[in-house]
Amino acid sequence: MPTHRVVIGVDSSTQSAKAAFTDVGTGAVLAVGRAPHEVGGAGGARESDPEVWWRALREAVAGGLKESGLPASAVTGIAVAGQQHGLVVLDRAGRALRPALLWNDTRSAPQAAALTEALGGADAWAARTGSVPVASMTAAKWQWLREHEPRTARAAAAVRLPHDFLTERLAGTPATDPGDASGTCWYSTADGAYDPELLGLVGLDPALLPPVAATGGVRVGSLTAEAAGDLGLPAGIAVAAGTGDNMAAAVGLGLGGAGLLDHPVLSLGTSGTVFAATRTRPTRPSVAGFAAADGVFLPLACTLNCTQAVDKVAAVLGLHRDAAQAGGEVVLLPYLDGERTPDLPSASGLLTGLRHGTTRHQILGAAYEGATVTVLRALDEVLRACGLDPADPDVASRPLRLVGGGARGRHWVETVRRLSGRPLLIPQNGELVALGAAALAAAAASGEDPVALAAGWQSGHTAELPPVERDIETWNRVTDVLTRATPTLLT
Repeated sequence: MPTHRVVIGVDSSTQSAKAAFTDVGTGAVLAVGRAPHEVGGAGGARESDPEVWWRALREAVAGGLKESGLPASAVTGIAVAGQQHGLVVLDRAGRALRPALLWNDTRSAPQAAALTEALGGADAWAARTGSVPVASMTAAKWQWLREHEPRTARAAAAVRLPHDFLTERLAGTPATDPGDASGTCWYSTADGAYDPELLGLVGLDPALLPPVAATGGVRVGSLTAEAAGDLGLPAGIAVAAGTGDNMAAAVGLGLGGAGLLDHPVLSLGTSGTVFAATRTRPTRPSVAGFAAADGVFLPLACTLNCTQAVDKVAAVLGLHRDAAQAGGEVVLLPYLDGERTPDLPSASGLLTGLRHGTTRHQILGAAYEGATVTVLRALDEVLRACGLDPADPDVASRPLRLVGGGARGRHWVETVRRLSGRPLLIPQNGELVALGAAALAAAAASGEDPVALAAGWQSGHTAELPPVERDIETWNRVTDVLTRATPTLLT
């Protein structure tokens, strides 16, 4: 058997843990272990026991090690990329005082609105943190805890993000990185540090927070003997600071200071997510102006209604998702869960332009078009946050990297291609978050730049589709309906 130097990249998402055993020299993913998470809560509550994350990480590592057939001694480093924004409060022994509040727990929406007003509005927050408080942000969740469970808040000996919690279990020392820290709304992207005024605003002692490493690829410690025994790995291997899941996906794509800058990515999943790595610090309230894992920035915008919304329309129409046709005159804005970008939280789906000749297949095609126009408009906001003009021919012709579950759907790909007019690059590696975490682990073990490592790996085939003429007629029809309906029907 060939000798491999291997690192483990862990993707600890909302629903599961994945451990990608990755060859340091080539970036080849040799095995992926998996284990499920448990999410509870009714109504707006979404919570998980952090101990479940640790057990799942252990199971995923054990499964991946078995699948790979490698000796544990081949592993030289490990890093965790975790779901962003979650609030973990710990006692002095490092045990959770209550289940973690997850990013999609919406109970803190009133606290987010109050925090936004307390600092003077959205522009003031974006100038300081790059982002505006919404229910998902950690600061809003901490404020909710202070108001609804004050005894727990007062008892907290440590406050962590989900990936921080797991990294500390591995290395025995507290640590975070700029990328995940920038999703809290108490970290200043202007100063690259926790913001004392914002911590005071939410009544949080900075001593409860972990130190911020320079990048997600910094070695923050070594695998402890206790963690090594739990995982079946050698004690003393490198543990990286790690990062948030979106930041790790960017690293996995080779986006960052030592790779691609100002090149857009569109992720088609339950939600539509668009981001790019840039040296320009984003301060637009319409995007989340995150830091990246490697020291640059990662402006990101998210729409709520993407593949799941279109699948719901297909189910209502009794059609397979691939039975869609271009929508003709019909326009469907599938805002079934309200919408985040644009900010229309009370919106519902809107269908207009029906004619006698309209078919079910065209209505389904219009759902694809409505969702795609919405996420491409969000992409324009991300490009503006990078200091770019979306209408500039050079910017408009840059390839669009298409990832997520929808990137494997024929009609999704063709709709994005037609409405963007851009060439598409579709990476075939489906574990970009874990791959990015593996690059952080390799960087921690070697001292190299994680983005340069990932860019050099070039692991997995990338499908390339040339541009087609942009469908401006459909674009204008959809955006015209959105503009006219927003003051009355969508608010």
